[in-house]
Amino acid sequence: MARTIDQIRANKLPSNMMQFAARGALQVAAAENIEILVYLAKHNPVFGELARMTLAGWDEKSSLAAAADPQTPREVLDYLISPDNLRPPLLPALLENPSVAEAQVAKLAIGASRDSITAMLNSKRVRSLRTVLQNLKSNPFLKKEEAEELKKLSAPAVVLSVSAAAPAVSAPAAAPAVQRPAATTETPEFTVTPESTEATPEAGADDAADEGGADDETVSAYLKEHDHDIAAEGEKPFHAVGGIVELLGADYFPVTQSADAPPPDPTPEPVPAAAPKAAPAKPQVPAKRDNALQKINRLDVKGRIQLALKGNKEERSLLIRDGTKVVALAVLEAPKLSDGEVEKFASQKNVLESVLRQIPLKRRFMKNYKVVRNLVANPRTPLDLGLGLMKHLLIADLKNIGGNKDVSETVRKLALKMYKQKEDQANKK
Repeated sequence: MARTIDQIRANKLPSNMMQFAARGALQVAAAENIEILVYLAKHNPVFGELARMTLAGWDEKSSLAAAADPQTPREVLDYLISPDNLRPPLLPALLENPSVAEAQVAKLAIGASRDSITAMLNSKRVRSLRTVLQNLKSNPFLKKEEAEELKKLSAPAVVLSVSAAAPAVSAPAAAPAVQRPAATTETPEFTVTPESTEATPEAGADDAADEGGADDETVSAYLKEHDHDIAAEGEKPFHAVGGIVELLGADYFPVTQSADAPPPDPTPEPVPAAAPKAAPAKPQVPAKRDNALQKINRLDVKGRIQLALKGNKEERSLLIRDGTKVVALAVLEAPKLSDGEVEKFASQKNVLESVLRQIPLKRRFMKNYKVVRNLVANPRTPLDLGLGLMKHLLIADLKNIGGNKDVSETVRKLALKMYKQKEDQANKK
């Protein structure tokens, strides 16, 4: 007798039974129920959304059993560990399940939350997966002491490989070490490293332009003025509106190899002359892999406010998306904030509504037509604000917004109405 999941795949169940299936109400084993729900969630355009909602609230005991069982179908395990679907209580079981693909764990490691990082570092299996450890090193939420722990985890493998590959090279290796400094001074990576937020070619110009940001007096005044709001937030950590990967994009993280394949072995070839040459590579991996996001993540609310007022362009572009209102609004008070940055902020969907409401209150910003246009065209802009600003738009932009399906229907209708009115007036002249 064919299983129910096979009948669903063959599209042999009637519509009413498919609805029961999407609600998890079929009289089948718990494991098959989850398999059915995952299949519908991923492949069925009609009942997929209902199946996803059912899975999100599925019985935790049954979910844990599926997460821990090596016999659970690969599609189910991939769904459960996906960052979009992951339920934190299931993570430890998923990490230890040998049937969960290393590529999926590595993908999760890139933007894992603090709780997920802790679970990964406590997982015996994860500590043996080199690709996952490599990706964890790039996670912006990784703490300094955890980065040191990851460094120690990878160190023994390198030491053993070198000693096993060239046991008799230790004495000759000491001789050329004296002459190495002359070569290292010619390597550009020692002065400009991609991990540094203060020395990258892209950030250099911004840092120079941002020198002399808000003085201590300005910072103190802002902290005093918003003392009540800061106290209410307590020790709230940085949380990007929309999530980290959506905030920065996958390209932000320095992962160069495929998640399906382990990273290349850094151990030098067992040639005596190769051992000394491998040593200069060590300075290219900085002791502190601090990008701007890692720096921000270690700051409390007051520290992030100070950085918003005194930091550089890259730091402001991250802090404007801080889920803590008092921090995000501090960015708009930064003395070095440029018109170009505000234009970008006005068009962003991953910012708090209060940020978009604050921009029009600054007369300087409202003198910039692009800021006004971007606010009206931004689906995130509150309806009352967008409608109020629409009267300032040119006829061409009114026409464009009238056809923009991302904005609300009310905004589109008013834009088309105003466009027709202005077009009629222009034709009469």
